[in-house]
Amino acid sequence: MKKTAISLFAFLCIHSVNAQQFIDKAMIEFEVKSNIKKTMGDGAWAEMMKENLPSFKIAYYQYSFSGTKSIFKLDHFDEKIKIPDYLKKDDEENQWYVDHNQRILDMKKNVVGSAFYVKDSLPAIQWKLTNEHMVIAGFNCRKAVGKIFDSVYVFVFYTDEIPISGGPCSISGLPGMVLGMTIPRLFTSWIATKISITGVNEAAIKPTVSKKPFLQKEYKKLLSDRTKEWENYYEDKSIINRFLWGALL
Repeated sequence: MKKTAISLFAFLCIHSVNAQQFIDKAMIEFEVKSNIKKTMGDGAWAEMMKENLPSFKIAYYQYSFSGTKSIFKLDHFDEKIKIPDYLKKDDEENQWYVDHNQRILDMKKNVVGSAFYVKDSLPAIQWKLTNEHMVIAGFNCRKAVGKIFDSVYVFVFYTDEIPISGGPCSISGLPGMVLGMTIPRLFTSWIATKISITGVNEAAIKPTVSKKPFLQKEYKKLLSDRTKEWENYYEDKSIINRFLWGALL
């Protein structure tokens, strides 16, 4: 009985130490799954294009952070799914660097073959916390609901066991790290598949280099101006909105 009590006490002590471990750097792998057929909308042209495409595009991204700085970018695509090159190019070039202490976003986005660099404050997101919980990649997470681009809802699960206030792309502002995310109007989900606190390449956590980056409002106006004429070609106007939201995220 005495040995059992000692063993139980030791287990509780070890568990307590692990639970209080401060994670100041880590590499988080996210599976990003998009229903590309739904993003193409309806119409004769869309239906023709869908015939030769898989339903989903699945890619794996890495979110690496150290201290208060992080970077999020593509690692690889799911090789079992054959995706045309024109649907992969933007993903391969995009990256998001964030200085969470200064709340600065340094973003590189490839949009229809053109590279854009944006440096501005992190977008402010109004979050509503819920009482729903789930475990993702071994971490206890709480659900929160936010709204971006005035009308687009984002549903996330974050963990305060990883203290950085980050998430995929430019998502931030919660008391912990987002490990699961869904944006229904983009038909896309992000889910952490594995987390490593060793082997983090801290030298790679750095901003992109650009002589004259855009502010967020300048970048948004440029995209809006360039897509105005698309309204004459697309029967389904929601395609244009999804394109803009994806480029701004």
